[in-house]
Amino acid sequence: MLAALLYAGAASAEGPPQGAPPPKLPPGVSAILWKISVPPGKEPTPEKVALGEKLFLDKRLSLDDSVSCSTCHDPDKGFVDGKPVSEGVEKRKGMRNSPTVLNAMFNATQFWDGRAPTLEDQAKLPILNPVEMAMPSPEAVVAKVRGIPEYAAEFKRVFGREVNFDDLASAIAAFERTQFSGSAPFDRFLLQGDGKALDASAKRGWALFNGKARCNECHAANATSPLFSDQKFHNIGIAAHKQDFVKLAQQGLRVVRTGDEKQIDELALQTEFSELGRFLVTKQDNDVGSFKTPTLRNVGITAPYMHDGSLATLWDVMDHYNKGGIANPFLDGGMQRLGLTEAEIDDVVAFLFTLTDERFAKLNAKELAKQRGRKNVRPERDTAVAMGKKGSLGDIGFSPNVQVKNPADIGVYGGEASEGKTADKAKAPAK
Repeated sequence: MLAALLYAGAASAEGPPQGAPPPKLPPGVSAILWKISVPPGKEPTPEKVALGEKLFLDKRLSLDDSVSCSTCHDPDKGFVDGKPVSEGVEKRKGMRNSPTVLNAMFNATQFWDGRAPTLEDQAKLPILNPVEMAMPSPEAVVAKVRGIPEYAAEFKRVFGREVNFDDLASAIAAFERTQFSGSAPFDRFLLQGDGKALDASAKRGWALFNGKARCNECHAANATSPLFSDQKFHNIGIAAHKQDFVKLAQQGLRVVRTGDEKQIDELALQTEFSELGRFLVTKQDNDVGSFKTPTLRNVGITAPYMHDGSLATLWDVMDHYNKGGIANPFLDGGMQRLGLTEAEIDDVVAFLFTLTDERFAKLNAKELAKQRGRKNVRPERDTAVAMGKKGSLGDIGFSPNVQVKNPADIGVYGGEASEGKTADKAKAPAK
């Protein structure tokens, strides 16, 4: 089935029918996935994309002309800002780390807590949030943009009518739907059969990723789901060291108005209730402290990590998981110690850095060197817990002996990855 989908995606890219995605999709993005991810009528036309990009970069959409969408989602930095939490007008700080816009079009929901169902909904909220772009109302946004002559003309040309808030969000979303990413060394290795695209350490890391490290339980990836994310919400204990979740949830039940998008958006970025995560949206106990599994695409260049930007490096991330997270009453049942050695952690990190798109290769190398320079600063490391010498956090997972046979050498079609050329089987449809 997977081979058939890949083949169908490749065939579609060769000669797309009317309404199909652009012909030049990267190998890690299936043409079928692209089509089902774009709602009917929301296909990004060149004119709409151009307008959306202009709006995305324009600081005049903020109250004091100091902040644009790109302030927190810088295209040159992998569409993040590199800060633990983002800063809005007058340097006001929110409570959340900026997730990348790359591949956001494939997300089932938007934001760390999934409070926005579509890219159009997501585009509106930062413009109105008091600690982000701080515009007082949709009407104020429309009045300001209508007062800019080039926008007044462009909206009439693109949409056939005067500026309105829905069309503004639609244009930004159209631009974001062109920001897909799927041309990383890992894609050359797995989908194109290039055995030299990953070095020995990264190949061992890929085996660990799917084995002992158990990363693929939430970050699995395949041709029809290229994000390395299950799109679900999990409490992995990131905020447990600074919150009494039980007390906070009880307070939240009294405060949060289910379905009030504006209130939830403000609580998520301005108050201690931010740490309740998905609970703000659902008010369900099993969502307390849960946040969306982020994509691992381009993870090497999108530090710092987690919803609050509290983990500086991928070594810190691995240390957090290696000890089973931080205990709290709502910890996800899948969290347990991993028992990874230091060498194994290095291999997983090496693999994760192969998930960065080739267009960011220089930045990726720079970030790898920067993070490697912090390897001796490990605030999350607890080797005694990770190795089972303290506490009781389960048995470690099984991994094959990669010296005998590394599963990473077996491609998606069951064939051997070749040394520097595309495997023959990668060209043939499934039978």
